[in-house]
Amino acid sequence: MAGSCPKSGADRTIWPVGRPSDTTALADELSSAVTRIRHRLREETGLDDVGLSLSQLTLLNVLDKDGPRTASELAAGEHVSPQAIAQALAPLKAKGFVTTQPHPADRRKTLLAISDQGRALRASLRDSRLRWLVQALDETLDAGERRTLREAAALLARLAAAGGK
Repeated sequence: MAGSCPKSGADRTIWPVGRPSDTTALADELSSAVTRIRHRLREETGLDDVGLSLSQLTLLNVLDKDGPRTASELAAGEHVSPQAIAQALAPLKAKGFVTTQPHPADRRKTLLAISDQGRALRASLRDSRLRWLVQALDETLDAGERRTLREAAALLARLAAAGGK
């Protein structure tokens, strides 16, 4: 059936139009695997226990790694709307994980920064996530498969940075 979606199990050769069926199948498999890993990381990290989403953890990571940013800069960097950033930031600020300060060059703007409390939380969650992932990698994959996965991780990072829409 023309224009049918791969999730429905319909003909993969015509959805999306002009894409080879093997690329569409790969995209579907990759999307599913990434979703399962994302859910498992969330579970193993303990984000539910602290009431944070992966998106909120990502914002803490960005602020810790890249330093203070405006909400507009965060939205652009994460490819989301300013409204989505505002919604994600509100609980982070309320819980004391993110602080605000006037922009030094433009007092009309506000810079967002990770607090010491946010940095400690981020480190704790990262340790939990890595502990599970290291164990899963060691128990599930042999050395060759881990090398392949390292190469795949670089490709996934490229895909994440690719333009779209």
